[in-house]
Amino acid sequence: MTEYIAVRDPDRCPSHPGALLTDILPDTGFKKTQIATMLGISRQQLYDILNERKPVSANIAARLGKLFGDGAGIWLRMQAAHDAWHAEREVDTSFIQTLEMERS
Repeated sequence: MTEYIAVRDPDRCPSHPGALLTDILPDTGFKKTQIATMLGISRQQLYDILNERKPVSANIAARLGKLFGDGAGIWLRMQAAHDAWHAEREVDTSFIQTLEMERS
């Protein structure tokens, strides 16, 4: 079997979970308001996530994981990758030294 290694451009921001939701919601056959009701969240909260104005919290990830049957982990990892990419570019760490640790 051929093995492929995924290579991602480090300059490309990982997708926000809301971008994935925007792509998959039409395939469910439900309206966004119905999805919000199924998740037990407000319409506005869902729209904020879809428009990438709000992050997917652990609470929302658990709800999405249940709704789509894929578990909370995938939603949390997507959000963490998105947040980490931005933090590495926006947070000034120039004053922090990197520790040199002995490896055994």
